[in-house]
Amino acid sequence: MPRPKDIAAIDLMLGIPMSSSNHEMYEYLKPLMMDEESRQQFKMPAQYMFKDIPSVGDTDDKVGWVLQQMDKHNIERAMVGAYTGRPEISEAISKNRHRFLQCLDVNPNRGMEEVRRIKQAKRDQGINAVSIFPSGLVPQVAIDDKKMFPIYAACVEEGLPVFVNTGICGPRFPSMVQKTELIEEVVWFFPELKFVMRHGAEPWDDLAVKLMIKFPNLYYSPSAFRPKHYPKSIINYMNSRGADKVLYAGYFPMGISLDTIFSDLDNLPLKDEVWPKFLRENALKLFGIS
Repeated sequence: MPRPKDIAAIDLMLGIPMSSSNHEMYEYLKPLMMDEESRQQFKMPAQYMFKDIPSVGDTDDKVGWVLQQMDKHNIERAMVGAYTGRPEISEAISKNRHRFLQCLDVNPNRGMEEVRRIKQAKRDQGINAVSIFPSGLVPQVAIDDKKMFPIYAACVEEGLPVFVNTGICGPRFPSMVQKTELIEEVVWFFPELKFVMRHGAEPWDDLAVKLMIKFPNLYYSPSAFRPKHYPKSIINYMNSRGADKVLYAGYFPMGISLDTIFSDLDNLPLKDEVWPKFLRENALKLFGIS
């Protein structure tokens, strides 16, 4: 059914660019890149997959520019990174807390230092979630690795959902630490943990559906995918018993423009009753906000 234009969306993956080129966002991945094209020529690590990488506004007020883009597409709120090292961005986000949710990207290799960082960020910044990119860590850490468990425990204690990349990653480095099957032991051992699968889970999307049916606190967010490329298994699940388990997320300005995303959404074959849940209600419920 056509997307209702009057539903204000909540976007669970949106970035605040640091510069007009935005290249700083990917510097931490350089140690994992072995091929020359990724190292020297790509604007972003998975450029071979993305043909519509947005141009970043040439303005010093990057938060204001992002808010303009959100308003253009009726995005009420967006989840962005917790910019702990950029006080000017953190201050601008704080002034617009009604528009932004904050997600702290963490590295389990740091052990208890990272556990304390999560607790401090919740206390000082009021973060809303934690995110982990297992394949993007140096060294990589599997979803079910023992290093991850203190992070998951901290998320339960602080009442924070955790967003974890699963499936074959876009950048040209290994992905097996993100195998979707590794999620099962985590959500079994931490039944209170709200675990959100990021970035498609392909080629294990059928398994992702099976696991969501089995575990009540396991969710899915199709970030970094153009809506026209959402896995069919996920669309079928949304239109049947999974209407409450899938949450909208884009990939702006990292790889896909909002113009492209929302144009694709207009052709997404969802039932009328699924749209409000997908675009906003599931996110409100996940975070316990109104």
